[in-house]
Amino acid sequence: MPAIVGAVQVISIGSSGVFNIGDVYKIMPVSTAKTFSGAGSFNTGESMQVYNNQSSTNTFDQDSVDQGNYFNA
Repeated sequence: MPAIVGAVQVISIGSSGVFNIGDVYKIMPVSTAKTFSGAGSFNTGESMQVYNNQSSTNTFDQDSVDQGNYFNA
């Protein structure tokens, strides 16, 4: 079914990002990544005030492979 899309504003797209408008059959990632960040790192908005009294990020990962993109063509 066709989609009717209004105004679209794209600020930026990463190197492995996908931007789609309209009908699509399959979208598959071509890269994987693991991100570690502390409390309040990915908050967005205007005039944010985040209070973290004590924060620590555990980056220890005991398994060697989390999720791969083995079957993506």
